[in-house]
Amino acid sequence: MARLDRTPFEAHVTDLTHDGRGVARTADGKTVFIRGALPGERVVATRTGRHRNFDEASTLEVLEAAPERVVPKCPHFGTCSGCALQHYAEDEQIHAKERVLRENLERIGHVSAERWLAPLTDASWGYRRKGRLSVRRVEKKDKTLVGFRETDPRFVADLQECHTVIPAIGMKLGALSALVDGLEARRDIPQIEFIAGDDAVALTFRHLQPLSERDREALVAFAKAQGFAIFLQPGGLDSVHPLYPEDVPLSFRLEDWDVELKFRPLDFIQVNAGLNGKMIRHAFDLLDPQPGERVLDLFAGLGNFTLPLARQVREVVGVEGEPGLVQRARENAAHNGLSNARFFAADLAKDLSSEPWMREGFDKLLLDPPRSGADFVLSVLPLKQFNRIVYVSCHPASLARDAGYLVNEKGWKLKAAGVMDMFPHTAHVESIALFEPR
Repeated sequence: MARLDRTPFEAHVTDLTHDGRGVARTADGKTVFIRGALPGERVVATRTGRHRNFDEASTLEVLEAAPERVVPKCPHFGTCSGCALQHYAEDEQIHAKERVLRENLERIGHVSAERWLAPLTDASWGYRRKGRLSVRRVEKKDKTLVGFRETDPRFVADLQECHTVIPAIGMKLGALSALVDGLEARRDIPQIEFIAGDDAVALTFRHLQPLSERDREALVAFAKAQGFAIFLQPGGLDSVHPLYPEDVPLSFRLEDWDVELKFRPLDFIQVNAGLNGKMIRHAFDLLDPQPGERVLDLFAGLGNFTLPLARQVREVVGVEGEPGLVQRARENAAHNGLSNARFFAADLAKDLSSEPWMREGFDKLLLDPPRSGADFVLSVLPLKQFNRIVYVSCHPASLARDAGYLVNEKGWKLKAAGVMDMFPHTAHVESIALFEPR
């Protein structure tokens, strides 16, 4: 294999990739993706990777800056992979994400929206209430690192602070590193997951060997001093249990619908609490649920959409693939006194013909699938029963593929689409689309 040529080169950046890198062409016409470069800029870069059809590079110097370039707030930007766009003005970030959605719909789905929705935004700093921190003991540095991965994913970034994570966690990464470094099990803790409710912040320590009594006492002391709840995970998901305190009130409220959702420390919740409330309202404005209607909510999770919907319709059925989340959703329905919300566990990527809910009639469909999308379940659902579909997406390519299926093969119309900034300063694109039958 030829040695990578790292000779610095000048490049004029013409576009931005879906993951936030600048797009340029080398003198021989080859496409190069440059980390840290923005459209319209002239930069000096060095190659970090070579492939048959494109090269990868990193910015060394900005010779001509785009007017949208700003000074990153975080001192770790460029090393940590948690953010890709802190150097890009916030109002331009969301417009770039809208362009990604438009291009995906046109290129992958061969569809276009009749109407573009105004981008949905909320607070752009200190918003992330759920995430996973990597932990690594680095003997050469005589230090234990706690943070997100570097841009080179083989390494853990040496972080002291993170401005996108909620301050209760983001401003205490140095303290977390010092805590783990002082444990006897510091080489046996590969990750720490954090999650925040309205009244508690929980840390879950994955540990590969049993913890000593000394380590357990150190974790409890840290929890008391910092105001955290501590959970331990010695094995799989079922092994998670509280260390301190024994009873942890993890929940968040959706005030507009008088709903409280309780959850466990490794459950999925939307990472951005402020945007989540706006997203639910946005989805309902598009879905237009009526008091006499029955609504099907697929990939329902804890009931983030299902339970607020139950306040507005005759009945809502939530379907989710993870049995534990279904159980929590049922408990949340009972906790909120909602008898018109029913939940079922089903793998939505497999044959559903025997599922009881498939034989029930519905007026409208709401779905919020994972990155893989909802192509299979859309292919087996009797779509003619619905008079409206609202699709919430965390991956524009799978939304575009599924939109193409609905429009080009099933005769629906893509009435509206838009982006939502669930993850400011990252290249992650959250979006929403409204479909109606022709």
